[in-house]
Amino acid sequence: MPSVLPRVGLSELMEQFNCEIKCREYLESLRWPEGPACPKCGKKEIARVVNREAVLRCKGCQTQFSVTAGTVFNDSHLPLAKWFIAVFLLCESKKGVSALQIQRILKIGGYKTAWYLCHRIRSAMAEASKPKLSGQIEMDETYVGGRGKGLTQRGRGTKKLPVLGIRQRNGELRMFHAEDVTTRSLEKFLRESVSDDVEVFFTDELTTYRGIAKRFGFVHKAVSHSTKEYVRGEAHTNTIESAFSLFKRGLRGSWHKISAKHLQAYLEEMCFRFNRRNTETLFQDTLRQMVNASTLTFEALTKESAA
Repeated sequence: MPSVLPRVGLSELMEQFNCEIKCREYLESLRWPEGPACPKCGKKEIARVVNREAVLRCKGCQTQFSVTAGTVFNDSHLPLAKWFIAVFLLCESKKGVSALQIQRILKIGGYKTAWYLCHRIRSAMAEASKPKLSGQIEMDETYVGGRGKGLTQRGRGTKKLPVLGIRQRNGELRMFHAEDVTTRSLEKFLRESVSDDVEVFFTDELTTYRGIAKRFGFVHKAVSHSTKEYVRGEAHTNTIESAFSLFKRGLRGSWHKISAKHLQAYLEEMCFRFNRRNTETLFQDTLRQMVNASTLTFEALTKESAA
């Protein structure tokens, strides 16, 4: 199995991974590049259980395990080939794909199964390591939510859900579902996302940004959207706004409605895909995350948030 899987079309993918054995072998190469290791004692003296090719046994402590044990795939009865197709669709649909569409394509029995499948993939994407941003940074906020009472107002002051975005020009994107757009929230996400090597901090005219830039020691340049100013020299927020626009097109065209509880998961999916959009290893990177990420149970996914 190649160490790097070239970016291919769906038909090539289905041909390459047309059985459980091929899928499992590829996952093993991603999880254990130097060969299988016992998850309990760490030893690499491993044997396959007779007549149960998917099951591995440690010759030292006798622990039995598989490549999917303790991962996002844990306790799934869905064939790995269908998992691979679902991952491919989430990776290659730049505006996202709905659980209902996944259900129709994969002929999965129920919507909840497809919804849970998509969220497990998203949870692995969210665990990806995120280097801090540097250089020229843009920051802005947007608001998402459906139509209805109290949701017609646009911009600051609306009852819609606030989303903060930070994007490095010619670099990566970070987006966060925030409780509010206060100085405390903005500073929290900036501190988590950017390094000390910020050259210029680009925003709109919100006065909060001016104070933040001063406290962080950033060179600050702003444009005044309220006066229809969108570009002044190198000062603009068009880069982050284009990312917001892409997310909202996915919201309108694919996901349609997202609860506040799960909004961050969709933002993580969008950022993971966006930051790797020009790479040949997006599909491979996603699978690697899935065999190294922690298990997400249905109970944990649907549990009510703490008051």
